[in-house]
Amino acid sequence: MTSPLKDPLAGLDPFDIFDTEAARLDRHFSRLDDEGWERPSRCAGWSVRDVLGHLAGEELYNHACLDGDVQGFTAMLGREGVTGGFNGFNDWCVQRSRGMPVEEVLEEWRRANGETRGRMRALGRDAELQTLAGPYPVGLQTFHYDSEYATHADDVGAPVPDDEAGERARWRAEVAAAVLAEQGSQAQVELTAERIWVHAAGATAQLSAPEFVEATVGRLPDGHPLDRRLRAALRCLA
Repeated sequence: MTSPLKDPLAGLDPFDIFDTEAARLDRHFSRLDDEGWERPSRCAGWSVRDVLGHLAGEELYNHACLDGDVQGFTAMLGREGVTGGFNGFNDWCVQRSRGMPVEEVLEEWRRANGETRGRMRALGRDAELQTLAGPYPVGLQTFHYDSEYATHADDVGAPVPDDEAGERARWRAEVAAAVLAEQGSQAQVELTAERIWVHAAGATAQLSAPEFVEATVGRLPDGHPLDRRLRAALRCLA
């Protein structure tokens, strides 16, 4: 009899991480002045304010999953004339928020995300959500949210204390490696204590945890020497 595969993320609590990254964003947003809101983020064409609008609008989808009403979410997009899949939905969320006072958008996001985090935790990591891709475990979905929130926190320049940076990079690397495996990526990944070894399409490299994470979310700078084949194979969370 074959024993079940070990869960590579069993040692991580997705709900605690979600709370931590949401709090990081909230602290940063709460301190911004008008100039800070209008600064460009790392998301092409989006200001810091636009990233908030994206996060606030995204809660419409998160709540539809929690409510088991993905069909209702799809119908809403049709009524609003939203096309282009998730990219079109993201653009719609940003455009929608630009017509609202930023304080109102921030409060909407706080309320809606607080509800999402509470409901996900109450369901537990082994429960299932209805998503546009079909039923999916709550714990794994939360890890996706964790990665997205950490990425957007970096996009808008939210500070990460030195004593958090190493552990944060490590969990992000572990989540990214698990997602690559789940997606059946051609990339082979080996996490060690010091470096991360990656191989795909005949190319091999060793990366630090932060470099590996940036590759998986499509945030490596243009001048980084990582082979383009590895860049393409590793991108899985953005």
